[in-house]
Amino acid sequence: MARTTLRQLNGFDDTPARLSDATVVLVDYQNTYTQGVMELDGWQPALDAAADLLTRAREAGATVVHVINDGGPGTPYDIRAEIGQIHPKVAPADGESVVVKGVPNAFVGTELGELVEKAGNDDVVVAGFMTNMCVQFTVEGAFLAGRKPTVVADACATRPLETAVSAVSAEQLHHSALATIGDLYGVVVRTAGDLS
Repeated sequence: MARTTLRQLNGFDDTPARLSDATVVLVDYQNTYTQGVMELDGWQPALDAAADLLTRAREAGATVVHVINDGGPGTPYDIRAEIGQIHPKVAPADGESVVVKGVPNAFVGTELGELVEKAGNDDVVVAGFMTNMCVQFTVEGAFLAGRKPTVVADACATRPLETAVSAVSAEQLHHSALATIGDLYGVVVRTAGDLS
């Protein structure tokens, strides 16, 4: 049974972004998540979907911003080492900005808000690693800044977690995060092909 969303109650538009009129924010597609202790479930198909999104964004003339998390030397998020660098499959092209963040919301303490403002787009397309962490909180940040986020679901992935009461699969976390986003913070589409 379909439930009324908070977006519907607030009268928010559920039309997905058009790539030609959007800033595309690619969050934490770092080698961190493809190997070792932080390897995500389903990272390879999500990365392939991100590469498709990136190709479509470039073809549409969208502003593309890459975001990476820097955890400092010796961590799996060390951007000075190969482990913390952006995966080659979605590497920045000349002229594409790279924003370095230190918290899950990529708008906090970075120039991301200024870059989105400069691009002149209300619509922000977000995809990345991990769905329930940096993707969700960056989408919330975009929403709170008055932007209209759209998330590309198949270009996101996460990992399983343990709670005090049960284990939570990566699939459950992924879908829960997308449901939270879709309830209030933004529009969720399955693939980049769903963006006009």
